[in-house]
Amino acid sequence: MKHLLSSTAFIVLNKSLAKQIGLKEAVLLADLISKEEYFIANGMTDGWFFNTEANIEQDTTLTPYQQRKCLRKLKKNNLVQIKRKGIPAKQYFKINEEQVIKFLNNLSLTKLTSINNNKEIIITNKYFKKPKIEEVDLYCKERNNNVDAIAFINFYESKGWMVGKNKMKDWKAAVRTWEQKNKKQKTTTSKLHSQINAWQEAKKLL
Repeated sequence: MKHLLSSTAFIVLNKSLAKQIGLKEAVLLADLISKEEYFIANGMTDGWFFNTEANIEQDTTLTPYQQRKCLRKLKKNNLVQIKRKGIPAKQYFKINEEQVIKFLNNLSLTKLTSINNNKEIIITNKYFKKPKIEEVDLYCKERNNNVDAIAFINFYESKGWMVGKNKMKDWKAAVRTWEQKNKKQKTTTSKLHSQINAWQEAKKLL
């Protein structure tokens, strides 16, 4: 998710997100995510990081008034949390990643292209949230495919949620792949049993 929305050299905006929350709001959110990544790289673990209006204005050109207006909308949509703490008091932010992902779930593209200094830069859509056993189990029951949710989770945990050499993008698609493999295996097994039974019956007649 963070790789999709931010970069150290430029701001990447998702059009779908901008349409939902507003262009300035999307710019501010992307800038905050970039700042969050900086603090994570420097040891931040609780999700809270600080930023100043002056710094945000320098990075985004949004005035303090525009920032406050955007933050009200981001808070209303539960995309960020804000609080003041410390002496002297500083404004701290926390990105609600799950809520951001909900807004992004309508994405149909797996790659975005941005132009910077006459060079084409491909930004890969890397956001992926590992499913819970309950989610996989419910999806398998809905499809009535007899896929073992625990075995599915354990298998991909051991693989680092990789599909071949690529990071998994859609766990439901992976479940459907398992479903098809199970069907083929059952068909093959059924044919084998039929052949064995036919051979045994033929043997009796000899």
